[in-house]
Amino acid sequence: MWAVPLVVLALVAGVVGGVLGSRLGDDDHLQDAGLPTTVAGAADLARAPESVAGIAAGVLPSVVSIEVDGPDGTSTGSGFVLRADGYLVTNNHVVAQAAETASTSVVVTFVDGSEEPASIVGRTSEYDLAVLKVEVSGLTPLLLGDSDAVVVGDPVVAVGAPLGLAGTVTTGIVSALNRPVSAGDEGDTAFINAIQTDAAINPGNSGGPLVNARGEVIGVNSAIAQPPGTSSVVGGSIGLGFAIPSEQVRRTAEQLIETGQATYPIIGVLLDQRYDGEGVQVSTEDQEGTPAVTPDGPADRSGIRRGDVILAIDGRPVTDPDELIVAIRARTPGETVVLHVRTGSDERDVRIRLDEAEAR
Repeated sequence: MWAVPLVVLALVAGVVGGVLGSRLGDDDHLQDAGLPTTVAGAADLARAPESVAGIAAGVLPSVVSIEVDGPDGTSTGSGFVLRADGYLVTNNHVVAQAAETASTSVVVTFVDGSEEPASIVGRTSEYDLAVLKVEVSGLTPLLLGDSDAVVVGDPVVAVGAPLGLAGTVTTGIVSALNRPVSAGDEGDTAFINAIQTDAAINPGNSGGPLVNARGEVIGVNSAIAQPPGTSSVVGGSIGLGFAIPSEQVRRTAEQLIETGQATYPIIGVLLDQRYDGEGVQVSTEDQEGTPAVTPDGPADRSGIRRGDVILAIDGRPVTDPDELIVAIRARTPGETVVLHVRTGSDERDVRIRLDEAEAR
């Protein structure tokens, strides 16, 4: 396994979408070119429900565009209807500006062109998820599928508003599973146990659904890879997109709707980012007043000590701190995991019951 250190959040800022829209609408010089007309009745050709066209027809009415307008400018992203009574899901980074600045507005645009102001019900930067609410009832929600049942090679469809182009549909496959992705800045990092896809995901797709052949949401599109050496903070699709699995979305969205807050599981250790040996090392020193091993925390109660090396979690090798963090965050508080730990030259399996921390 490996971590993806170079990702950019799939959010578009500024007026790129408007510029593209105006240019796309200017070319009308072919309308009198004497080209053949469409055959009568061709538009009525039926599409199978499991075809990309059939999937898109079922999903598009429930996908929204989101515009956030504030002192830092205008940014756009995507989202989708979670509940008929007006609850929507998107990425935290799409609406973070609105949560941090009172003068910022959030407007949601539906497929029919209608616009509604939205309020933030709750958000978490740890999982890069947010729930919005619009005062509209009778919406058509998308069904959250089982991301645990997804396998590499499954066909998928991504829907959203890349570069502000609402209602855009792209298709591909699941390229990899359990891809450890960390995205965002140093002080506000999301750790995602991601579904990787080659479906085109671009800035503005953030928060939109990644659906399976049945039109069920198996992930929320969140980040794209950035080639090594690229200095720009805004990239485009290179066939490496990442989505938050739907099982994580389900758990976190329920928490946000019920309490406005989300929690995440912890084992109670600090990891040494400088360590480059086999596995992941528990820090040997406290950091900024935080103990390397939390007293009476899950790791402490299980006998893990400063300087121990964690080699695997539930039989899955880990070679980077982010891999371990992501693997733990994909669980739920109270769940038990098995860590393979080395102390000096001795190795052992350690069972740990995950504790709970409140997400930002």
